[in-house]
Amino acid sequence: MEATTRKSGTTFFVLLVLSVIFIAPVIIVLINSFKGQFYISDAPFSLPNALTFAGLENYTSGITKTNFFSAFFYSLFITVGSVLLLTLGASMTSWYLIRAKNKFSTFLYYLFVFSMIVPFQMVMFTMSKITNILHLDNPLGVIFIYLGFGAGLSIFIFSGFVRSIPMEIEEAAVVDGCSPIKMFFSVIFPILRPTAVTVAILNTMWIWNDYLLPYLTIGNDYKTIPIAIQYLQGGYGARDMGALMAMLVLAIIPIIIFYLICQKYIIRGVVAGAVKG
Repeated sequence: MEATTRKSGTTFFVLLVLSVIFIAPVIIVLINSFKGQFYISDAPFSLPNALTFAGLENYTSGITKTNFFSAFFYSLFITVGSVLLLTLGASMTSWYLIRAKNKFSTFLYYLFVFSMIVPFQMVMFTMSKITNILHLDNPLGVIFIYLGFGAGLSIFIFSGFVRSIPMEIEEAAVVDGCSPIKMFFSVIFPILRPTAVTVAILNTMWIWNDYLLPYLTIGNDYKTIPIAIQYLQGGYGARDMGALMAMLVLAIIPIIIFYLICQKYIIRGVVAGAVKG
């Protein structure tokens, strides 16, 4: 009993230290977002005082310089559209690939899995050229590009869960007269909901914070939040650190709120997807 208590205490202490390490950068950014930019570099770990406190000046300055609300709209549009398309498309594809059970479906499945290990840097220049040729260099076109890059992992996660769904459920739906489309939306997708939430969370965190892909495809015409924040860093190393910190805080608040609301589904969905029937 004493050994178990000691082990639990050690585990708690290690997890506490890790939590502090992970959350410390966020706290430092939040603290410095209320300091004058000339004081951030001198004392980055100190709390704001009467001399260094800048109020909301960094936030108003950053919002004006980055046109933050426009960038927020583009990021929101791209993220929501991409996640919805990825979640729906990957779940339907996974269901087909697992249930078809032929050489073609097996080949497609491993092709999707293989796409997960291809580094983005290998295809980014070719992708940029094809994007321009196909006129996908706009917020709507980027959604389909994200569908291609995110399909591999999403299908891999969904496929593990689809294997655990008993065939008897689908057979009963067929007896009741369900068409494949009706069966998917009435029977299969509700069962896939925990995994769908997991896929949505993972893709939301990736797409919302992604800088390189939007920069290469839509660039200055439709700035997302990461691109807009990057423009606070001027030439020759000049940068507005106060506004930069403030915009980083505004950028991470939506994703933190979304994660806190949905994080309980992540482990449930991943564990469920690891079970094979």
